[in-house]
Amino acid sequence: MSFPVEPPIEPMLAKLAREFPDRAGLLYEPKWDGFRCLVFRDGDELYLQSRNSKPLLRYFPELVDPLRAFLPERCVVDGELIVIGNDGLDFDALQLRQHPADSRVQRLAREIPASYVAFDLIAEHDAVLFDVEFGERRARLERGLADAAAPVFVTPASTDPAVGRDWFDRFEGAGFDGVIAKPLSGRYEPGKRTLIKVKHERTCDCVVAGYRVHKDGAGVGSLLLGLHDADGVLHHVGVAASLDAKSRSALLEVVEPLRAGALENHPWREWAEFMATEVATDQRMPGGFSRWNATKDLRWEPLRLELVAEVAYEGLLNGRFRHNARLRRLRSDRDPATCAYAQLEVVAPAELSSLLRT
Repeated sequence: MSFPVEPPIEPMLAKLAREFPDRAGLLYEPKWDGFRCLVFRDGDELYLQSRNSKPLLRYFPELVDPLRAFLPERCVVDGELIVIGNDGLDFDALQLRQHPADSRVQRLAREIPASYVAFDLIAEHDAVLFDVEFGERRARLERGLADAAAPVFVTPASTDPAVGRDWFDRFEGAGFDGVIAKPLSGRYEPGKRTLIKVKHERTCDCVVAGYRVHKDGAGVGSLLLGLHDADGVLHHVGVAASLDAKSRSALLEVVEPLRAGALENHPWREWAEFMATEVATDQRMPGGFSRWNATKDLRWEPLRLELVAEVAYEGLLNGRFRHNARLRRLRSDRDPATCAYAQLEVVAPAELSSLLRT
């Protein structure tokens, strides 16, 4: 087994822009909400690599035959693993696919099969394409995967900014993150943020129902956020994280007084009590240590429901923020009881098949 380029390779990355880039020399693509995945092929031999250089093939056995059927005989392809659900991309279902038990992996491969969307060609046969302009790499990708069919796709792309804007607006309802703009003259630069990503961002006011201590043991690492449904039930919608050291310390001073008596009428009391049981008995419970990262402590401190945070978020999936929210400010002027799903802008579902032509 000898791939044209040996793994691991750091994938090329994108820097965030809030304004839509509208200039000549760019190719626009939908930004897929999945797992970044580089595919290395040498005949029947395949190796799938994640963004953080971990092997992925064992979790997606259903893709072995399609990738062999549709990818060039010897190549390295950059793309995204996705799960297509009834209403668009289903990132929650995709996360379930990384299970340690092989029997579960095989069952999930049948029940929630993944697809692969290719968007760049790093090597073809014995030609390594790092220094080849993206426009040429894209043309080679289209030729090499001309016969591809579900579950293997080539991402749609256009040099027309109006098409890119249409994708940005219309396909958010199908679970897309936004749009990627790629310079046609650019080379493939592993690990460099030479691409441009434009993502949706909105704000909402959430109940601060708890917090997690930062991994270094000092200050607040993240705030646990909740929103009420139409019946007044408070649902966990995600966390606000990525706080700087100064903010972590300042937040701790704000939330510490809200710990007293927090469990007495807390709607998530059962979750918190499960945690306490795990700590006391070493029994694994929801909200404890992460299944995928044994060093990641997911335990949290409940708070009285008296604090509201305005946060920025990029999208909603199955009633939760698709990615971690970003804290904008604390709102002393807002009643936590009024923080409800009703404030969120509802995005109409989009027909994903029209984009992939499935």
